Amino acid sequence: MIFENHHIAHRNIVSKLYNFVPEEIQLAVEDFDKILTDHGYHPNGKMFFSMMSDPRDEVITAEIFLQIEEDYCVIPDEHIFFHSYFYVSSMLMTRITEDFQVQSQVKYWELVDYFDNHNIVQLTPVFVEYKTDPSGKHYAEMSVGYGLLPEEND
Repeated sequence: MIFENHHIAHRNIVSKLYNFVPEEIQLAVEDFDKILTDHGYHPNGKMFFSMMSDPRDEVITAEIFLQIEEDYCVIPDEHIFFHSYFYVSSMLMTRITEDFQVQSQVKYWELVDYFDNHNIVQLTPVFVEYKTDPSGKHYAEMSVGYGLLPEEND
């Protein structure tokens, strides 16, 4: 199922670009976390990322986002970006509740098909947020910003 009018909103977000094979995303997250903690910052565990390249590529480029407790972040020479408020609206969203490796591809193509079938266009990269429901079950939300295609005048 795909939901319209979803949004992403977070405070005190730091981000960094990484290139990795999809199976090694956890290594990139751990590297980013280590950079932050080595410089005295305190990530609070909230993480999401955006895919900047085709998910079928062998090596993908992604921007990894971590929330920190501090309301600033400056680390020279690390190419880290700080966002006091991170907000993306007008998004499509679908959930991945099991078998993430397989279902992430399935859900990605469901979003692509939705664009093709609803006269809308993709405006942002695909964002993936890892979440936990109140019962402790882990899942992911895959979201992408959209806009309406201009009407054609005949």
